[in-house]
Amino acid sequence: MTGQDQPGGTLRRVLGQYVPGIETLLRYERSWLPNDFAAGLSVAAIALPVGIAYAELAGVPTVVGMYSAIFPLFAYALFGSSRQLMVGPDAATCIMVAASLGPLAGGDPDRYLALMVVLTLFTGILYVIAGFLRLGFIANFLSHPILVGFLNGIALLIIVGQMPKLLGYSSEANEFFHKLIEPFQKIDQVHLPTLGLGLALLVLMVVIRRWAPKLPAALVVVIVGLVTVAALGLEDQGVAALGEVPAGLPELHFAVFDPETYRDLFGDAAALMLISFTSGVLTAKSFASRNRYQIDANQEMIAFGAANIFTGLGQGFPVTGADSRTAVNDAMGGKSQLVGVVAAGTMLLILFFLTAPLAFVPQAGLAAVIMVAAVGLIDVPALRELFAISRRELALSLGTTLGVLVLGALPGVFLAVILTFIWLLSVGSRPHDAILGRTKEVGVRGYHDIMDYPKATTYPGLVLYRFDYDLLFYNADYFKQRVFKAIAEAKTTVEWVVIDASPINIVDVTALHVMDDLREELATRGIQLAHARAKTSLRRFFSTAYVESREDLKANEYPTISAAVAAFRKRPKPPPTPEAEAVPQES
Repeated sequence: MTGQDQPGGTLRRVLGQYVPGIETLLRYERSWLPNDFAAGLSVAAIALPVGIAYAELAGVPTVVGMYSAIFPLFAYALFGSSRQLMVGPDAATCIMVAASLGPLAGGDPDRYLALMVVLTLFTGILYVIAGFLRLGFIANFLSHPILVGFLNGIALLIIVGQMPKLLGYSSEANEFFHKLIEPFQKIDQVHLPTLGLGLALLVLMVVIRRWAPKLPAALVVVIVGLVTVAALGLEDQGVAALGEVPAGLPELHFAVFDPETYRDLFGDAAALMLISFTSGVLTAKSFASRNRYQIDANQEMIAFGAANIFTGLGQGFPVTGADSRTAVNDAMGGKSQLVGVVAAGTMLLILFFLTAPLAFVPQAGLAAVIMVAAVGLIDVPALRELFAISRRELALSLGTTLGVLVLGALPGVFLAVILTFIWLLSVGSRPHDAILGRTKEVGVRGYHDIMDYPKATTYPGLVLYRFDYDLLFYNADYFKQRVFKAIAEAKTTVEWVVIDASPINIVDVTALHVMDDLREELATRGIQLAHARAKTSLRRFFSTAYVESREDLKANEYPTISAAVAAFRKRPKPPPTPEAEAVPQES
């Protein structure tokens, strides 16, 4: 009896595939416990103040940020395939939530909270569906430069949006550039005690992160801020603080909305899923690589979905993988998903018994935490790299950033998608191509681009042409033009054109029509069109009946370029012309 056939073997396989956390628990080693426990406490020290701060960013009460920091950790511990990843509130996700719900809520805070729950549940459900449909590949959908541009734009939106809380003035501006100049217009309204406290906490946050990175900087700043406010009575001087934070578990509230609202929320949830998964799974992959194991992107989708569903049921907002808390876990030597359970349990105890002191946490302190986190989103080294490597992709990245700043967070997502398509089409619409010749050099024998191998042998009357891309509707006419250009530039009268089809993995109906037109036009000129090394997998795009009906193509189909060249050389040859005799033959 094999190990897989032993009692419990099937159950272990199922648990390992769909509930990795339980499978890890079944093989848990006692030696991991000290590291996991210490890492869990450290993660809680970061996650709780960050959750409180990001609640302000998402536009919801403080306690909602605590719910969103606690509940998803339990779910991810069960379903996640990463042993290091911590899930929770994320700056980009929070600002997208605010951008989505603000117009739909119409200024009603109760409606805002009800909409938020539906948005979170929709996000979770979409994640789970996508995971079961094996759509984990969408993590690679947004190119790195465009994702960098999007997050840079989000970071700038966050920083500028926190200025009123840091400086202590009221803001009426809604657009980025208005918010950017507003501090200068309202410099006389700056509240000096708030400014002094906010700048002091901001400097403290930066100093800790720079000189004592192992300390939970956000927690230190929150504690110092609340002690300062309480000890000096700064609330009486106009310094804004959180106020009372309700203890205990949330009361469940689920509202019903009209179909149009659900459609809007569904679209926003899809945008949230795309951005949050792309960001979160990159974090999971990077730490898995660092610790030498693999994650399953499709299982991560299911895990993120479960985390968001748990959070939605707990009245929280959408969450994703959190890089700062994951880094803390990794630095403390966390070994398993138990770290998330310890962190969530610790925060849950605080939620029940220690919420009273949170009333004194200053808004300016939270603004400092958020602004420093947002600065961490700005990837200047990536922009420098793009400047050195590809100015076109740098322009796409900067264009995405500008789009986020001008249009807002959610329209910025769709702009990023559109720019991704534009980039793909620009690459694929005019790809590299080549005229091939035969080289006999040791190590590179075969047919290669004559631009790379000028001494390669070509054959009078024959054009060997390679198109280095898939053949689709948006490049088929370009393909045809390039074939005619190759014929026009040939040094002898062309009798055959052989297409090296080895780089082509996809062909559509438009391309088939263009190929038929090309074949007919070449035939009128007395030129035969053939192709070599075409993949049999191309047939999967068309019905079997159609493929079998195209017997005319099989006569000019060759398994290799050498076979096509041999067929060309055996053709009935026309009488030689002075032009042909002037061209040296193959040696």
